[in-house]
Order: sequence, then C-alpha cells, then structure tokens
Amino acid sequence: MGFISEIFGYLLDWLYNVFNNYGIAILIFSVILRVILIPITIKQQKSMKKSAKLQAEMSEIQKKYKNNPEKLNQETIELYKREKMSPFSGCLSSILQIIIIFSVFWLVSQPLTYMKKIDKDLIEKYSNEMKESGYNANNSYIQIATIDYAETKYQEIEKQLEQEDVEHKEELKQKQDDYNKLRLNMEFLGIDLSKVPTQSLNDWRVYVIPVLYVLTSIASIKITTATQKNKQKKSIVVSEDGENNEEVDPTEQMQQMSNSMMYMMPVMSVMIAIVAPLGLALYWLMSNILMIIERLVINKIMKKDNDEEESSNG
Repeated sequence: MGFISEIFGYLLDWLYNVFNNYGIAILIFSVILRVILIPITIKQQKSMKKSAKLQAEMSEIQKKYKNNPEKLNQETIELYKREKMSPFSGCLSSILQIIIIFSVFWLVSQPLTYMKKIDKDLIEKYSNEMKESGYNANNSYIQIATIDYAETKYQEIEKQLEQEDVEHKEELKQKQDDYNKLRLNMEFLGIDLSKVPTQSLNDWRVYVIPVLYVLTSIASIKITTATQKNKQKKSIVVSEDGENNEEVDPTEQMQQMSNSMMYMMPVMSVMIAIVAPLGLALYWLMSNILMIIERLVINKIMKKDNDEEESSNG
C-alpha cells in the first residue's frame, strides 16, 4: 500500500503545485485515476456480457452432469478456458478498488510523507515541537495537526518580520522556511479538507461531502443493479413431463460475491470517511460522480452494440 501511496503522492503533489489548492488537486487526481481504470472497467463489462451469453452452454453442462459434481466442475472449467474467461473476473475490480482505497487513505492522512516527500526528521522535529507547546490542532492525525501548527507559526513569524526592530531576523527566516515546507492550502469551497468529521461535530460543513458521497453511492448502486437486471437471462429447461424447470447458473455464486462487494464498498468507505480527513471523502465523491457517468456511457455503447448484433443475427 505504501508503495502505491508514494506513486500517487508524486502525482498529487505535482497537481497541487500547479493549482496551489489541495481540493482542486484531489479532484483532478480522481479524474486521472478514473481514466486510467477505464480499460479495466470496460474489460469487466465485456466479461459480464460474455458470461451472460454462455449461460445456455452452462445450463446444458449442468443438466448433463447434474449427478456428477466432479465432471460438472471439470466441464465448467474447460468452458471458461475455451472462452478465455475467469469466473473471478467480476471480483478483480472490487479487489483493486480496496487496494486503491487504502492507498489513498495513507496518502491523505500522511501528506507530508507521501505527497510533499518531507524528510522524516523534519516532520518529527516539528511534530514534537507542536506537542511540547501544547498546541491544540483538534486532529488525531499527527501530520495533519502538524500542517495546521506550521501554518499558525508561519503567520506568527510573518508578523514578527514586519517589525523593523525584530531580533534574530535570519534565524526567524530560517524557521519560517521550515514551516513553509510543511504548509498546505487545504481550504476548498469554504471547507477545511484537513478536518475529520467525528472530531468536528459542531461544524455542519464537515458533513456535506460525506453526505453527498452516500447519495452518489446509492445512485451508482441503482444504476449497476438496473443494468444487471436488464442483462439477466434465465435458462428454462422443459422436462419430459412438460414442466418448466429453472436451471441455476453456475456463475451465480461469483455474481453474488460481486454484488456483495458492490454493497460493502460504500458502507466500508463511509465508515472510513467519517474518521479520516475530508480530503479522502472528496476523492471518493468525485470518483463516484465519474463512475456514474462512465457506467451510463458504457451501458449506452454496449446497448448499441447489442442492438446491432441482434439486427445482424436477425
């Protein structure tokens, strides 16, 4: 996770230096990361589409070897190999999302290490200075609290240097330079992205981004489930006595696992977001918005392809 956070940190720091705003940097970082993940998303959608088309063959295999589980499993594996598919393909995207979630969490909770690449000794020096001074940053994340402390001390020295008779001017300038290395502009649309919702209960603004994230998560799930329902096709086998028997899709278990991950991810993300700096929730909010747009576009393209395929077959 740390290695990925390091890589993400280079990109986020470059964006911050360009826009000089942490919030804008996170938004654009989200866009870039989502664009990088588009090929994986498309591959997953194609895999789901291909899996749906294989249901007829899967049903035949299940019907033929319903009393021979070992042969059924063998034939199912052979079918996947022949079609170059993996029954676990639906879960790979979710696993990748979990890796990204924790990588971004480390990035936003330790921005001095992963984003600013500040020397460990310098961070420790001023973190200890902050603790010894009794400074109350109202933040349990040491690096975030240190950033807040550095901003306060930088402004104090700035006022001192404005005086003509200030003593130890060069020493103050050196210390101000150190504080400046630790500063980050975390204000975004009137919201301090360094704040943690559970530690700022009296500030209603800290709940705006998490609430929007929840709403977009619900919208994203609705779009996904609606798409799955439209694609779902049940194979019906007519038995000798003329009764309709519904065949169970052997990939159903994998689909259920994928669906569970789909519902679990937002819940897990919200639980993390309310105890993490708001920068993380902003990243997830933007990612959700982009994901919704992406799914709508991909669904439209795939629907068009399906219509053309049906027309050519008809």
